[in-house]
Amino acid sequence: MAPLNPNLDHQSRPSRSDARSAADYVTGILDGNRVTLSQAITLLESTRPDHRDTARTVVEECLPHSGDSIRVAVTGVPGVGKSTFIEALGQRLVAAGRHLAVLTVDPSSERSKGSILGDKTRMGTLASEEDAFIRPSPTAGTLGGVAPRTREAILLCEAAGYDTVFVETVGVGQSEISVRSMVDFFLLLALAGAGDELQGIKRGIVEVADAIAITKADGDNRAPAKAARAEYEKALRLLSEPDSGWEPPVLTCSSQTGAGIDEVWGAVERYRAYTQETGFFEEQRRRQAQHWMEQAIEQRLHEEFFSDPDVQAARGDVEEALQDGRLSSLAAAERLLSIYRDSTS
Repeated sequence: MAPLNPNLDHQSRPSRSDARSAADYVTGILDGNRVTLSQAITLLESTRPDHRDTARTVVEECLPHSGDSIRVAVTGVPGVGKSTFIEALGQRLVAAGRHLAVLTVDPSSERSKGSILGDKTRMGTLASEEDAFIRPSPTAGTLGGVAPRTREAILLCEAAGYDTVFVETVGVGQSEISVRSMVDFFLLLALAGAGDELQGIKRGIVEVADAIAITKADGDNRAPAKAARAEYEKALRLLSEPDSGWEPPVLTCSSQTGAGIDEVWGAVERYRAYTQETGFFEEQRRRQAQHWMEQAIEQRLHEEFFSDPDVQAARGDVEEALQDGRLSSLAAAERLLSIYRDSTS
């Protein structure tokens, strides 16, 4: 039976009976097939070696067809209205002829490793749009507010023809700024009266924001939103100028009434035009590619180290000595590293 809403991806798993080659995935993605795109992203998230090999090939084949989009992170504390905002803005963008992919990051439970957010019906109106694709992905306990394969998922969405990609992040604090390294524009949503606005600077998130939007600026909350805007503008003046040379605006908006939503997107478009003119847009993407290459190397080395049979055999005794106080953390690490070097030499 076909899904009731094919645009809202429910993370369908590739079945064993429907094993696909990398070429099959690539063909489907380039044809704009949402089901194939969904399954390819699932493949990216798999820990199975054969899935990872196929996913790596798919990404490499799709890479020449990616890059022609604007990548926007939408972040903010829980309750700020990220999903409601994305739906309000997303409907406007689709109506204007854009093709929108939304990668919503579902926080994972540290205890069970399962996703906390079971509701896949968020943004239901936007999900019903023909030119919208919504994909929830678990963070799997990783820092950074984004799923482990979010960057690769962005590339696949672009190859599938989506010219606008939103990454809605968990909103958990300082670690979330890692999303900055995979998007062009970082949008921070904030609430009026949610505490000392300068706390945002201490967390480091305000420092990487390309724009701040005070949400829920409607009804009795309009005056507090205006006051919060002034506070954030004052705080931003205390920060050093961003590398881009861009001056982040502080805006107010209401997803319920639509007030200010167009102005927020206008800031994104002005930023893109400005940074493309100065050359920063492409420079930033080149730096990001370098960063993610280094991250991939670190991750692969980490996996190979802990999967090494000799390391696995010695790890229990070394950790026991560490817990008993017979080894320091540095000495324990050096012992395991020495075992790994001997094993691979």
